[in-house]
Amino acid sequence: MTNKLLEIISDATASTQQVTNDILLLKFTIANLYIIGEPKGADSKWMLVDTGLAHSFKAILEEVHRLYGENCPPQAIILTHGHFDHVGSVIELSDYWNVPIYAHKLELPYLTGQKDYPPADPTVGEGLIAEMSFLFPNEGINLGHRIHPLPDDGSIPNMLDWEWIHTPGHTPGHISLFRKSDGVLIAGDAITTVKQESLLSVLTQKQELNGPPAYFTTNWNEAEESVKKLRQLKPTLAITSHGTPMKGEELKVALENLSTRFHQEAIPEQGRYV
Repeated sequence: MTNKLLEIISDATASTQQVTNDILLLKFTIANLYIIGEPKGADSKWMLVDTGLAHSFKAILEEVHRLYGENCPPQAIILTHGHFDHVGSVIELSDYWNVPIYAHKLELPYLTGQKDYPPADPTVGEGLIAEMSFLFPNEGINLGHRIHPLPDDGSIPNMLDWEWIHTPGHTPGHISLFRKSDGVLIAGDAITTVKQESLLSVLTQKQELNGPPAYFTTNWNEAEESVKKLRQLKPTLAITSHGTPMKGEELKVALENLSTRFHQEAIPEQGRYV
């Protein structure tokens, strides 16, 4: 079963979903990533948010080449945080395109080889992915000259319509992205729309709003405050790194419930970081 789980997690096959006119969701088995920018040809300006697993490099390039051709690199790569399923291909992609990478300043120690993340906690509850999470890498990576801190004013270089929101808890420097003009939220792992601890839920993609993946979340007080912060934004559409996009009244009600019942709905009954 362990080998089967690792095989599923390592799957480098991507499916795509055009969520808005300018946001394409690349869905891998274990995590999603996002291409932001309308495909208009080789002169298009676009951004990549997160980079999936190490084996995602080829699938990401194939999709980018389909959209923009082979000679149209992104303006930059934005990282919501530095866990293994979000930075697996970041070095290869940055080197291939020769573009900068941005992350929150509190995330930089894990992206410059100074710190490792705390290990995953397989005791947080039922679910095969949670039980096997002790196998997940928690080592930091060293992006060297490639990585830059996001501006303190909440702006995102080359993304004038967007702002970053500090949503810690899952990691110290976790960020979400928000576009006020239409209420679109890219939440990263601050919330999920699938029960990420359960392999069955991940495979079926049964939609339900949850807190961050429990096995890697180390500060539940901050995670709760981050959910409340996202609720206050009143997003019309939430795109998460785990699960399918949620929108409209369904999102409003689910986010309200998660915010007010966070201890019951999100925090595990037991665990190393509880």
